[in-house]
Amino acid sequence: MKILLNNQALIKKIRPFSDIGFVPTMGGIHKGHISLINRSIKSNQKTIVSIFVNPKQFDKIKDYKSYPSNINNDLTILKRIKKLDYVYIPKFKDIYENNKQSNIKIEKKYKILCAKFRNGHFEGVLDVMNRLTKLIKPKKIFMGEKDFQQLFLVKKFIEKKFNTKVIGCKTIRNKNKLALSSRNFLLTKKELKEVEKISNKFLKLKIKIKNIREINRFLQKSKKEIENFFNIKIEYLENRSIKNLSKSNKYKGSRIFLAYYFKEIRLIDNF
Repeated sequence: MKILLNNQALIKKIRPFSDIGFVPTMGGIHKGHISLINRSIKSNQKTIVSIFVNPKQFDKIKDYKSYPSNINNDLTILKRIKKLDYVYIPKFKDIYENNKQSNIKIEKKYKILCAKFRNGHFEGVLDVMNRLTKLIKPKKIFMGEKDFQQLFLVKKFIEKKFNTKVIGCKTIRNKNKLALSSRNFLLTKKELKEVEKISNKFLKLKIKIKNIREINRFLQKSKKEIENFFNIKIEYLENRSIKNLSKSNKYKGSRIFLAYYFKEIRLIDNF
């Protein structure tokens, strides 16, 4: 595994290869990331992982500064992965060397879910993914389904603009069915157990909605009950089509999407 710290080193190492698998991360490496990396290793001649906490996709400075990235810990984990070729750890100037104002806009119909509550977030995500894809020129990009709206928008944007496939990979959960997330590192052991209970409560909704006609009406009622029971703030709890993210009252071809605050930590999931 070679560590690349700037664009010059990156270009020199990857230039000879056309079959590159790319796993973009912001650090806080966990088993979900490892599953993406292993998928890439099986599918591509070379695999590169990036670690870059992108300030332009945070709508709150406090959230950016508290993001749980630990480079030394991440590298220790990544070094254990056999056949991982490169880790790219750029500085801000490497990504935004031509610091032109991005003209990327999210279509109004997609200003839903996280885009509704995090102003400029996905514009920042698409901007950095655009820049990283230009630099690395991967054949495939591997992203998790836990951030399904992100996956949906990145796939739509990147595949239209580049000769690159964006591959969605299933959400990895711990033994208590909590979706793995870098933000989980911000929780104490006691808090983690509480969040696992909340997650299981949400997961049970998927079983309950199977024979319900007005799914979203039922979810709105459940939202208030869950908020009161666990003393949490739910931003959204909605059933939407996986094809176009429109609201849906159908069980098949849809997922329940949710975002909530446990204390000050924002967690998302879909199932």
